[in-house]
Amino acid sequence: MVSYDYVMVRFGELSTKGKNKKDFIHTLFLNIKHALKDYDVKVESRFDHIYVYLNGNEYQPIIDRLQDVSGIQGLSLVARIENDIEKIKESSLELIKLEEGKTFKVKVKRSNKKFPLHSEEITRIVAPVILKNTNLKVDVHNPDILLNIEVRDEGTYIFVKTFPGAGGYPLGVAGKSMHMLSGGIDSPVAAYLMMKRGVTIECIHFASPPYTQEAVIYKLIDLLTKLNRYQPRIRLHIVPFTKIQEAIYDNAPESYCITLMRRMMYRLASRLARRRNCPVISTGESVGQVASQTLQSMATINEVTSTPVIRPCATMDKLEIIKLSKKIDTYDISIRPYEDCCTIFTPKAPKTAPKLEEAKEYEEKFDYESLINEALNNIEVKIIE
Repeated sequence: MVSYDYVMVRFGELSTKGKNKKDFIHTLFLNIKHALKDYDVKVESRFDHIYVYLNGNEYQPIIDRLQDVSGIQGLSLVARIENDIEKIKESSLELIKLEEGKTFKVKVKRSNKKFPLHSEEITRIVAPVILKNTNLKVDVHNPDILLNIEVRDEGTYIFVKTFPGAGGYPLGVAGKSMHMLSGGIDSPVAAYLMMKRGVTIECIHFASPPYTQEAVIYKLIDLLTKLNRYQPRIRLHIVPFTKIQEAIYDNAPESYCITLMRRMMYRLASRLARRRNCPVISTGESVGQVASQTLQSMATINEVTSTPVIRPCATMDKLEIIKLSKKIDTYDISIRPYEDCCTIFTPKAPKTAPKLEEAKEYEEKFDYESLINEALNNIEVKIIE
């Protein structure tokens, strides 16, 4: 009796990568092996697909785990049989009888050119067997059941069950980002979106004890533990920010304090990014969501760094971000009532269109460079894995 014994992994966007395709597939292969390290399975890499041999394991937990691995377009539960037309007929009938529906279509791909029958010939042989031995009817446009038959050098793969993948690129192929992690709803979602595009992240967080609670750090650890599903090891840099915040509030009007705080954060993130070989900074900012995220504010804040800043959530509204945070299971952690330094120090009437000249004028009133250097020299590092 035929059985599903493999999961076929399809690459999606990787097929467009030309000469780099081989390297991308190898990275995806290693990421899949790591994701499935707790399962007794075998992973096989080929040029057009990756195959996971289930070795008797239940398929659903493995499918669920693979759906978290970026770079995968789709997953199919497949049976691999010999390249023999009688076996193909018999196995196709067995598998399609397991499915529910009224209509079907047979789709054949023959990459093994030595197989004596062409794709259309295989279709014309298999379809009548199904029609004769079931109550199914043919529907070539919108079938209830799509029976796929792929004849390859190592054997024939037959499948009807297909699952969506995460898409994007394999983690690590696009470099590394210094990600600004606040602990709110947006920044973990932005981190996930960066990882989905193949970017490995390190995180930077600005702590202001005694104004912020120690519980914020545990909240961050819990958030990053959730994100470990997509990146197994994440470095968290906790930057002491209290002295910088106090200097800002001593030397600038309250309406400009958030602008100056963000400018200092970008200076710190940019310098730490260079130290850690991160060519970009990423954030959870969304256009217009708060005063510091208006276009004018972003321009004034961004002026302090030449490091590119990526904002994956920039055009998403709050409901879209919340929906995605629930999907990746960070929402309930993000809404814990422990405030970070930005929310603790939010002014009553922050500037939504701060002027660059005024921001610089207020900064000249104190020696922020020495404070930045002191903060960088006293970073606490935690590894979440």
